[in-house]
Amino acid sequence: MTNDSVPMMKMLPGDEVRQIMWRYANRFDMQMAVMGTRSVARGLIARLVANGERNTHAWTDAKNEMYWAFDVSGVTAAGLDMEFGGIIEGPRNLALALIAFELAWVDGGATTTSLVNNLALGPIVEKGTPEQREKYMRACAPAQPGEDRKVWRGAFALTEPLPYVGVDTGMLSGRLTVAEWKDGEEPMLQVEKRGRFITNMGVADFVTAAVDTADPRIKSSCMVILEEGDEGVYDRGAPTLKMVHQLSNTHDPIFNLKIPASRIIGGYTIRDGVIVPNLTHSEIIEAVFARTRVTVGIMTAAKLLSAIEPIIRYQRNRFRGASGIEAGSPRYDLGLQMKEDSLHRLADVWATGEAATSLGFETARWFDLLTPVETEAHRIFAEHGIKGRALMKALRKPQADAIELLGLLKDGGRASSRAARIAELQADPLVQYVWLSAIANVLCPACKLWDTGYGATMLREAVSMMGGYGITEDCPGFLFQKWTDAQLEATYEGPEVVQRRQISVTMNNEVFLAQVDMWIAELNALATTKPETGAEALVAGLELWRWMRTWLDTAKDANGRPLSQNTRHGVLYPMADAIAWLLAARSFLSDVQELAAKGAEHPVIGPEIDGYINTFTDLSAVQNARAAGEVGRICAEIFYGYARRNEMTPRYRMDVKDTDINIREHSCHALTGEYVAFQTLHNAIGMSLAGTRLAKDRAAQAITQVMIPEALDYPTG
Repeated sequence: MTNDSVPMMKMLPGDEVRQIMWRYANRFDMQMAVMGTRSVARGLIARLVANGERNTHAWTDAKNEMYWAFDVSGVTAAGLDMEFGGIIEGPRNLALALIAFELAWVDGGATTTSLVNNLALGPIVEKGTPEQREKYMRACAPAQPGEDRKVWRGAFALTEPLPYVGVDTGMLSGRLTVAEWKDGEEPMLQVEKRGRFITNMGVADFVTAAVDTADPRIKSSCMVILEEGDEGVYDRGAPTLKMVHQLSNTHDPIFNLKIPASRIIGGYTIRDGVIVPNLTHSEIIEAVFARTRVTVGIMTAAKLLSAIEPIIRYQRNRFRGASGIEAGSPRYDLGLQMKEDSLHRLADVWATGEAATSLGFETARWFDLLTPVETEAHRIFAEHGIKGRALMKALRKPQADAIELLGLLKDGGRASSRAARIAELQADPLVQYVWLSAIANVLCPACKLWDTGYGATMLREAVSMMGGYGITEDCPGFLFQKWTDAQLEATYEGPEVVQRRQISVTMNNEVFLAQVDMWIAELNALATTKPETGAEALVAGLELWRWMRTWLDTAKDANGRPLSQNTRHGVLYPMADAIAWLLAARSFLSDVQELAAKGAEHPVIGPEIDGYINTFTDLSAVQNARAAGEVGRICAEIFYGYARRNEMTPRYRMDVKDTDINIREHSCHALTGEYVAFQTLHNAIGMSLAGTRLAKDRAAQAITQVMIPEALDYPTG
């Protein structure tokens, strides 16, 4: 039973709550960007969907209006540097994630149409020469009053029309050769490139394309900038006949163009008559995809949270108007919410959406912290001529120092001697660089993997809760379209296997593992002071995952094969899934604690803060329990699954009579220390779940009481 005297959330969280949870309450520029984006999403874009514009592959005049709307609302400018027409001061990863969230709340294709211009600029912004950065960002900036010029749109062409496109970004068939090279003049290059599934290609004025060398006078692969006015073939190609994301234009283009060598992104040098690009295409892509995957994960997360209100409305209205259902009766007021199953399932969807969103925004914030530090670190490396193998050597001490820093922070750092050392380490840009990059390199693929992968599964659950209404074109909230769109988002910028591969490598970084130890210490303290948060479940899950990761270093299967080798995807990829579950749940809990710490001071939400905190805490506890349970299952399958039967574990036979279960040992081998350690940690997960189902009951009751508007704030059909 639930306690009716405990305050619960009275209405779904609004901007005041979200600004605190997602850490932009003091950023007026981001708040304005959010409001401008929302006006476009719930106005023009919602009308496009409601009017059936998703039902055609053609790029219509109505769809094309989105570009104008993005320009006038500030969406386009949010991706640009301030000096070139931007509106966001400093790093803008969080700002772009917030914009993606607002657009995806209504439609994923429209979100892609907005974000792909940033993706096209990404190689130029991250690695371009100063001249390249200025030219193309100024060209993409919205026209100001009195200006008479066309605003450029861009596209990003990485993959080729190969089988299983997008699986391996190293497979390039685009070719770069020298077309002309006259003495004393800039080389002219010939680019042959066929793109596949290239978004924005229907309108793109320029394309950033990955190509490989096909000429001994060009040393390596690189990325180049192609413009529509270049000499040769700039064929946009046929529209891709997508079943989803129809509010983005996607084509299979063909290029055969002559361009100056100055279009090589990042520049080049000439050595012994050979053009040497300063950066290979892989180096550029690594810098770009490290950040842009976050917004894709946010897109699916937004869909989940946008589903909560339509489902509540459907459940409550389900029986209204039927014969014998009188106004004021429980069946009239609650409808399907009279039944526990519908409420528990919705609580799971809600908790998943919160965790997915929290993980995405936390990852964006890490990148905002990393960006200036990364710039300074690269300046130091360039100043000292450090690159290649020398770079790895130069980072050994900063890595050791970062591990020391995390150890001091974990232990509290209260003594003056520790405080001085902490301040010293925190002031070192290289220590900050290895620390922040180690965390971001795990969070980014984990966000993309969990948000779009598990998020798509839960969107299917959301659609199913709408009954037959869920698969109709006029389903409130466009839930069917959002579910199908999520299938594409799960493949954007690398499908699940690509993310799992990256996590399986980066999760072994000793700095990241030191951060995990610090998180465990923090969560242990929280579990002691606030056991209702379910933090104990996260501690148990993280401790088991941490132990398993160490155990795998030396573990072998029953055939003597090491379990930790790179090709053991059946081991490493599930471990990647496990840490993604834990990271998402931890991010949500962190956001709830941020709201608890600062919400009471807010003049609007302060009087209602207890209700928000109680319901969010219950939803967080539900997610913590699910994450810990998934980790327990995954680790048990690996620990026991690669051993021969009876090799490691005891066998028992149960004699059952009435309600008594008598267990007699049937056969038992000597219990190893590893077995005892695993059992202890695995059992701790089970015990840590105490009270989490009661939390789900309370969350379910809150769902029956939360107030929602009379109608959605955007068209539905």
